[in-house]
Amino acid sequence: MPITRRTLLALTPTLMAGGLLSGRAMAQTADPRLAIRAVGNPAAKVHVEEFFSLTCTHCARFAAEVFPEVRSKLIDTGKVYYIFRDFPLDQVALTACMIARSLAPERYEPFVLALLSSQDHWAFGKEPAEAEAEIQKMAALAGMSSDLFQQTIHDDKLRHAIMDEEDRAQTQYKIDGTPTFRFNDKEQVAQELTYEQFAQKVEAAAR
Repeated sequence: MPITRRTLLALTPTLMAGGLLSGRAMAQTADPRLAIRAVGNPAAKVHVEEFFSLTCTHCARFAAEVFPEVRSKLIDTGKVYYIFRDFPLDQVALTACMIARSLAPERYEPFVLALLSSQDHWAFGKEPAEAEAEIQKMAALAGMSSDLFQQTIHDDKLRHAIMDEEDRAQTQYKIDGTPTFRFNDKEQVAQELTYEQFAQKVEAAAR
């Protein structure tokens, strides 16, 4: 079942106290945390969007087994501009996503990849407070202070803005699972891909 903003809010009623700031209203504040997180050349012929959740095991496997080859052969060579689209499937993923977006932009990709490669240490089988503590340890290694960490996880405006974007993706593109890839708005694939499959989609999108 798709995880909507309403579902997440139902799971955490205390968030309602902060009020809902729409994605458009948040954009008007020019919050740099909501800027596009991407790697590669924006002028590349093919733009690929990955909708992912930091607690998705399929996303973690793609990041570990396929993305390094995508990075070296397609992104670093200028063929693909790769855009990360946050699509948190649960509260733990949402917290981790908020922290990732609050780091300096150049630290976003390595932090996200570090989280995906260490899901067993922080994402599963833990109480929310335990998961939060593990995320904080990793955030500290990425240079985030304890004060900023606490400020970020209690920032309802950021939380709601991320969920607004998730709702937009569900409405506009019918995203209902992760990972989901979009290639130049030409094709959408809602499953893991091998490197060969990914490269074929890129080639087709470039035509």
